[in-house]
Amino acid sequence: MSSSTSFRRHQALLQLFSHRQLRDSLSLAPQPSLRIALVAALQAALAVLVALAVARLSPWPQLVGYPALGALAALFGRFAPVEKRMRIVVVCAALLALAVFIPSLASLAGAPPWAMMVVLALIAGGSTLVVSRWQLGGPGAVILVFAAGASLAPVATWGALGGRTLGTVAGGIVACLVCGATDWMRRAELPRIQMPAAAVPSLRAGWMAAGRITAGAGLSAAIAHALGWHHPAWAAIGATAVMQGAHLHITMNRALQRMAGTVVGAVVVGLILAQEPSFWWVAVCVVAFQFVTEIIIGYNYALGQITVTPMALLMTHLASPAASVGMPQERVMDTILGAALGIVFAVVFSSMDDRAHLRKMHQKQ
Repeated sequence: MSSSTSFRRHQALLQLFSHRQLRDSLSLAPQPSLRIALVAALQAALAVLVALAVARLSPWPQLVGYPALGALAALFGRFAPVEKRMRIVVVCAALLALAVFIPSLASLAGAPPWAMMVVLALIAGGSTLVVSRWQLGGPGAVILVFAAGASLAPVATWGALGGRTLGTVAGGIVACLVCGATDWMRRAELPRIQMPAAAVPSLRAGWMAAGRITAGAGLSAAIAHALGWHHPAWAAIGATAVMQGAHLHITMNRALQRMAGTVVGAVVVGLILAQEPSFWWVAVCVVAFQFVTEIIIGYNYALGQITVTPMALLMTHLASPAASVGMPQERVMDTILGAALGIVFAVVFSSMDDRAHLRKMHQKQ
């Protein structure tokens, strides 16, 4: 590495910690369409509600978390044309089921903890490549990593593996049905939205981004596991979410916003769990937080993290109530670890164009 290149990386790091960068991370962005945000929020909340209720009342209530994971396919493609939207939701439902199946299969095969971290990292990188190449849009690979992380718990039988996978498939079917029945509410609004055309990255750029995220997510999870934390997947999720940013300033904004929002969200979920709520109260909270998240996250990523953190932790609580002790505190530590490593990897592996774009952004006043 030449000294000039090293200086540029050092300069980029200083700019990422500037006062202007902090101000940018606190700013509110305009919503492309509040109507579509409301429709997307309704679809996601309704899909999760139906999935939770049906699973709870089924003969397999212990699998309630997996249909809820599958229902998150409703989050994808909110700005896509109605016909294309359904294809995106179906594809994402299948990917969520695959993200549950792969680590579950590795666990059943007897993979040790370090190997499970490798599987999780590969899913993070592979999901990044697939989402970008197939233009599946937001919320991106982070949801698939979330599903994979929720499936790291040991699997002892083929029946358990099948139950997890089929439960996720069932939730994906619910998402497809809900979106299919309600997507007409977006149709009139779509022609009024001027969304920039998403450029498909070259295969080389896609593989490089996937490699960075694989390394960042894997190292984050490995460090969290080595420290004895119970949910190393959360660190991988944090790194993936941060490194999804298309540019360095977006990556830094996401890191700052994710850390700040997670701290507030962890306090909120701690207060909720302290009341020892029943299943149905937790389910109502999950649905409410999901609805609010889809409306406010477009304004500022930190606002979304304030509500998505309780939603994610309450879903974890539903799947495994015994693991709820200490979850809020660990979520904060995992998030900080993942976000910090995400920034480091983004800068270390940044290109000359990435750093030039950052300087240009900071020169604009």
